[in-house]
Amino acid sequence: MSGVEFKPPVSSWLEEAADPNHVVVNIGPSHPATHGTIQIIAEIDGESVKRADIHCGYLHRGFEKEAEHHTYHNVIPYTDRLNYCSALNNNFAYADAVEQLLGIELTPRCIVLRTLLSEYNRIADHVTCVAASVMEMGGMTAFLYLMTVRDYIFEHLNHLTGARLTYSYVRIGGLARDLPDGWLERLEEVLVFTEEYVARIHGMLDRNRIFIGRTRNVAKMTPEHALNWGYTGPILRSTGLAMDLRKDSPYLAYPELDFEVPVGIKGDNYDRYYVRMCEIDESISMVRQCVQMLKPGPVSVKDPRVMLPEKQLVYNQIESLIHHFKLVMDGIQVPAGEIYVSHEAPNGELGFYLISDGSGRPYKLHVRSPSFSHMGGMHTLLEGYQVSDIVPTFGSMNMIGGECDR
Repeated sequence: MSGVEFKPPVSSWLEEAADPNHVVVNIGPSHPATHGTIQIIAEIDGESVKRADIHCGYLHRGFEKEAEHHTYHNVIPYTDRLNYCSALNNNFAYADAVEQLLGIELTPRCIVLRTLLSEYNRIADHVTCVAASVMEMGGMTAFLYLMTVRDYIFEHLNHLTGARLTYSYVRIGGLARDLPDGWLERLEEVLVFTEEYVARIHGMLDRNRIFIGRTRNVAKMTPEHALNWGYTGPILRSTGLAMDLRKDSPYLAYPELDFEVPVGIKGDNYDRYYVRMCEIDESISMVRQCVQMLKPGPVSVKDPRVMLPEKQLVYNQIESLIHHFKLVMDGIQVPAGEIYVSHEAPNGELGFYLISDGSGRPYKLHVRSPSFSHMGGMHTLLEGYQVSDIVPTFGSMNMIGGECDR
């Protein structure tokens, strides 16, 4: 139309507010650089990032709405896909919320096994984060070493659960099955292998001039800054605050374990790397303590409200067949009420806010996912630093798209 100025649509407030002498660039979504759907819109002055705007993008998972239309057990596979690098931690936190509303007390063996597997999966998660972060700075040898460790852990968990990545191993009131023969012996072999390769990474990176130059004093923050933006987990602990739900609000077998909470000094990219590396050492120690604590016994409660009857009984008893049918079709009948339960996942506080209306499906299930909270303040860690710092800083945040877009 004549006399009307055409203005193209803008995707961010930054495009209109930017200094006309600066350049606005889009970084991502590009995998693996921005780990999936993340888009970083940055105002650049030369090589310096003046302002940034983070868009999480969409995976279209719809986890929270899906949970309202599935029975409590059928929600378990969806929790796997929140943080698919540590699916067991998601499984156990969700099951804990449901079990507390039901008033279920887990068996001693189940408590220890859930703790053991939580720490084992934590190792896999931290290894993945460090590997990706280092690879993005050109450290291919360290990346391949750590990916080898992760693959050994995933193959070992596959032996237990039947899946490499998304396990669906938890059950409300227990676990899907007990440990197979030889699993604990292989566990010790994997832990020894992990210790050897983690030691190699320490030797390659801890005092490496190039690595220190790329990470020390980059994207640093104070404890107050981290708390104001809702940071938890290794990112918060990198600032020097020893806040850890395993210590502050103990659950499972953590009150019986002897472990330290590693902390950083400056809250920079180097500290986030080092805290995760130290947590790997602590997790290995905790896994070994759990092995010593394991006693024979059932891994699931004998509660007909939540546990399916044995298959042999289902095939031969009409009562067991009806019981099985009702649990599968109608779901576990969770008493009406609401609860918030949080666990110390590898990325930080993973919380489930569950509302039950007394039926077999959640009325509402909200997830307090670490990655979503961390993305809310990530722009503050990019502003004032170099363009070359964007991807390594983003890697140190360990954003997982599945829990960021729920």
